[in-house]
Parts: sequence; C-alpha cells; structure tokens
Amino acid sequence: MHVLIIIIIAVSLSMDAFSLSLAYGTLNISRSNMRQLAFIVGVYHFMMPLLGMFVGGLISSYFAIAPDLLIFIVLLFIGIEMINESREQSHDVKIMDLKELLLFGLAVSLDSFSVGIGLETISHHYVISALLFSMSSFFFTYLGLFLGKKINNRVGNISTLVGGITLIVIGILYLL
Repeated sequence: MHVLIIIIIAVSLSMDAFSLSLAYGTLNISRSNMRQLAFIVGVYHFMMPLLGMFVGGLISSYFAIAPDLLIFIVLLFIGIEMINESREQSHDVKIMDLKELLLFGLAVSLDSFSVGIGLETISHHYVISALLFSMSSFFFTYLGLFLGKKINNRVGNISTLVGGITLIVIGILYLL
C-alpha cells in the first residue's frame, strides 16, 4: 500500500511540472531543449526530496524567504518573458540557455523539497521514492512541453501569450 502512496505523490508532484511545461512548450522550444528540460526537472525531483529530508530544517532556519514567494518570483519573470516573446512574429524554434533550463527546473521542483521534509514518515526507501518522483516528473514535463509545442504550432503566438499569463497566475496562486 505504501508503494501506491509514493506513486500518487510522484504523479501529484509531476502535475506542477506538467502544467507549467504545457505553458512553456508554447514557446516552440527545440526538441533538444525539451529533452534537456525534462531531464533537468527529473534530476531536481530526485535531489530535492533527499535534500529536503536531510537538510530542510537547517535551511529553513537560515533563510527567511518562503518557498511559495520564491516560486512566485521565478514564475513571474518567466511569464513576463513569455508575454514579451509573444509580441514577436517569429515562428523560429527557440533555443534556451542553461540558466533558463535550470531556473525553470528549480521552479517546478521546489514543492518536492517540502515533500522530502516529511518523506521519512511515509517511506524508509528514500532513494527509490526519489527515483519514482524523478521518472514521473521527467515523463510529465516532456509530455507538457510536447503538447504545448503542438498547441503553438496550431494557434501561434496567442498560445505563448496565454502561456505567459498562465504562469503569472499560477505564481500568484502560490502566494495565496
């Protein structure tokens, strides 16, 4: 039964990555970047629960910034960038730099850090749990990016505008 709980948590953690990837996929990013981003999100979703479990208490005592505020700030900047890019009439494939990929991966993986803080109460198989979180988030991130790209190919720049606005709204909802 506890394996089912871990799988449900893995899919739940992946839904953030999926919804944000769906919006981000409307930027028409390259297939290479799609794979890189899905991999980065997967790696973050492996590391963050383990970090949350081992050092979560220490970090929260030193840093007063709430994770929800950090997520809001990151999503706000990504959303604004997407809205600005929607004004461009180019249908070129966008190539993301490593900084953008890492920042996006961090934004969608912060919730797995907080899950890691309570992971000990759910399972004693920490690495297996983190591996399931990682595989699930990789799959759903790639799926979201793929579907977002398909939507962009059909609808065009309006999908990038809607995607940017969606990211900002999701960031605001994190604050509430």
